Amino acid sequence: MVDKTRSTRRAAELASVREAGRTTVLIIGAGINGISLFRDLALQGVDAVIVDRGDFAGGASSASSHMIHGGIRYLENGEFRLVRESVQERNGLLRIAPHYVKPLETTIPIYSTFSGILAAPLRFLTHRSGKPQERGAVLIKLGLTIYDTFSRDGGSVPRHRFLGRKASLAELPHLDPRIKYTATYYDASMHDPERLALDVLQDGRSANPRSHALNYVEAVGRDGDGVVLRDRESAEEFTVRADVIVNASGPWTDLTNDALGDATRFMGGTKGSHIVLDHPELLAATQGREIFFEHSDGRIVLIYPLKDRVMVGTTDIDADPREPARCTEEEVDYFFDLIHHVFPAIEVDREQIVYRFAGIRPLPRHEDTAPGFVSRDYRIELDESGPTPMLSLVGGKWTTFRALGEHLSNRVLELLGRPRSVSTAGLPIGGGHGFPRTTRARAAWKQANLPGADAARGDALLTRYGTRAAEVWSHIEQEDDRPLAGGALSLRELEWMVEHELVVRLADVVLRRSNVAFVGDVTGDLLVELADALAPLMGWDEGRRDAEVEATVQLLNDAHGLSIAVPARS
Repeated sequence: MVDKTRSTRRAAELASVREAGRTTVLIIGAGINGISLFRDLALQGVDAVIVDRGDFAGGASSASSHMIHGGIRYLENGEFRLVRESVQERNGLLRIAPHYVKPLETTIPIYSTFSGILAAPLRFLTHRSGKPQERGAVLIKLGLTIYDTFSRDGGSVPRHRFLGRKASLAELPHLDPRIKYTATYYDASMHDPERLALDVLQDGRSANPRSHALNYVEAVGRDGDGVVLRDRESAEEFTVRADVIVNASGPWTDLTNDALGDATRFMGGTKGSHIVLDHPELLAATQGREIFFEHSDGRIVLIYPLKDRVMVGTTDIDADPREPARCTEEEVDYFFDLIHHVFPAIEVDREQIVYRFAGIRPLPRHEDTAPGFVSRDYRIELDESGPTPMLSLVGGKWTTFRALGEHLSNRVLELLGRPRSVSTAGLPIGGGHGFPRTTRARAAWKQANLPGADAARGDALLTRYGTRAAEVWSHIEQEDDRPLAGGALSLRELEWMVEHELVVRLADVVLRRSNVAFVGDVTGDLLVELADALAPLMGWDEGRRDAEVEATVQLLNDAHGLSIAVPARS
């Protein structure tokens, strides 16, 4: 059994960092890019400590569109390097993270033939959107042809195809009958971004036992050549010194630098919001495809079938990182309008929304550049004016996290005067090692590695953990187990999460270690059930247990648009 003390593994990691008071590299920010750097450095044998004021991948990384994509629209910005790198990384992730990254058929509905041809060069040159003007078939065909040339990689995804109105409506009969064409191409879906981030983190922790990961630990200041960290669970502060500091705190990079005494103006992020609908008719209308298109205001938006739900997004609005990002009612109206634009016969209403979320993209400061034209590329800023060299990451997106982590690691290695010993290119991530890719291989793998698990349980574990499911199942089988959350979890699996995945709060389980919130399965009773199961594992007393339920209810209602009441305890 797990030792019944508060988050034993996290407590041990925290104690090791405090006692040592020093590491080679201190990474501030445990979103996907900071985590990717952590893994890369660990594989080079470089000791690192990564900290985050919240949970791992709990900020911008948890508010993504769940896509790994080359960014076809970035071609119009002239970001050819980024598009080339993105499609290469997309193809790579399909191979090294097949448990979470899978091909995604994507269709663009097109209403005109020549629209946008004259406006596109002006947008390309000025990066100002001007009056919204729809992109027609000729322009989209040109973009997809260029996109295909970047995508050549041993046939990882098929080339695009165009259909006229009749053939398009035969395939997708609920589409607006006024369309003239559809264009269909492939990118990739990422069904569980937070779990993918956690898998990358676990690789780093396994590769170098002297490297440590701490969630709910905040960088609050400087103490000479050290960084003052505060454990947000105990409010205790301690100092850690490092040979190199890396600020990978995404949209909050300037705020972190300010806390460390260095005023910067690198960032200018925009808010992106999404809603998740439980809408079987809309789900069926998508035919399993993402519908990706330009709305009347020039924004690129999507309707995306995911986990038997439909996710709709996204907005692109200037945002202040000092304020919490929230999906507003105006944005919901906007999403309903765009659904009606594409599927005019399908009705939607707010009762079908089971979850909503918003985040701030870690984009560079962009002054008068229109939000949709702000570069999605990244750069690395070096400050050597202080006692310790500090790198600040500006930009970055999910698709390029592996390459970005390697580039950022190269800069760190240069500062340390150390060589690179291994590349992460082509190196499987966590549960992607030996992942079965066919139905037959999947059945054989479950039979060999999950003995005694019924088909539904085996599928659920393999989906959630990839081939790490074998370790989880081995733990589950050691003692009697019982289902939790309507069978979405179990007591022994929860124990595994606490011990191996550094759970600190109830919200970590419902929002990031599982998808019960995302698909709309959270209730007050479910939260109480999970809190009761977590309490002995975490060493919570009755007051802390009840506070966790109340805090999670408040977070879900405020940030995710739910209406959960805290059940009265008998």
